[in-house]
Amino acid sequence: MKFTKMQGIGNDYVYVNCFEENMEDPARVAKLVSERHFGIGSDGLILICPSEVADCRMRMFNEDGSEGSMCGNGIRCVGKYAYDHGIVDKPQISVETLGGIKYLDMQVEDGKVKTVKVDMGVPKLTSELPEKIQVGGKILEFTGIDVGNPHAVYYVENVDGLDLEKIGPAFEMHERFPDRVNSEFIRVIDRKHLQMRVWERGSGETWACGTGATASAVASMMLGLVDDTVEVQLIGGNLEITWDRESNHVYMTGPAVEVFSGEIDLTQYNGREVYIPHPPLDTDFQLC
Repeated sequence: MKFTKMQGIGNDYVYVNCFEENMEDPARVAKLVSERHFGIGSDGLILICPSEVADCRMRMFNEDGSEGSMCGNGIRCVGKYAYDHGIVDKPQISVETLGGIKYLDMQVEDGKVKTVKVDMGVPKLTSELPEKIQVGGKILEFTGIDVGNPHAVYYVENVDGLDLEKIGPAFEMHERFPDRVNSEFIRVIDRKHLQMRVWERGSGETWACGTGATASAVASMMLGLVDDTVEVQLIGGNLEITWDRESNHVYMTGPAVEVFSGEIDLTQYNGREVYIPHPPLDTDFQLC
């Protein structure tokens, strides 16, 4: 199987061009290639496929093999791959996802895409503003936002001090969210800057999450904490999020990078079980 490793501010996926490659059992392939000791190493697998309703179609699979509906950092890389590798010949394209059709505006320099602006669509509030929740025996508050996939946004004083490996599963698998949820932990720096860490459903902590940054910015805007354009600072880098109140659409802008390409023989994994460690649920933790 031919593949390309790409990343958007540290959120890295293995990309497969399904205009040329056939993919059987992508859920299992996602678990195999994501493994950082025996596979390629990534946060998951993204397939770039033909579409009947858009310029191309994106399918994304998390590290645990579950299929996600949308990935903000991933779709920027899909746009870059499609343009740089000749699937499309224009810098403005549409991409079909399980979270709807998304529209990309790509900045091209010397024939290659450098940054991508994504129309993330109309955000949906999925909770009270905010809503109380009990996690690990503690009463907290979150704001639920859907931008093609579900997010729960929490505000904390010390983002860096969180032990997400320990506390993340309790938030992801809370009974309030029967389909699990992506959890963002936010510190408001000022009206133009947010700091964020994320625990993604199916993948754990990642260095960045584009939909999570979008959801966090929208939640903060709804609560009146920040302006309508804000920079979200993540472990892997920064994203700019703008909410156009007139159209009610939210836009995410950030880089996309091709790291390397290669070929992997998947038959070497025949008969091998894929083990993905998951930390146990912890009900005794301190949220900073």
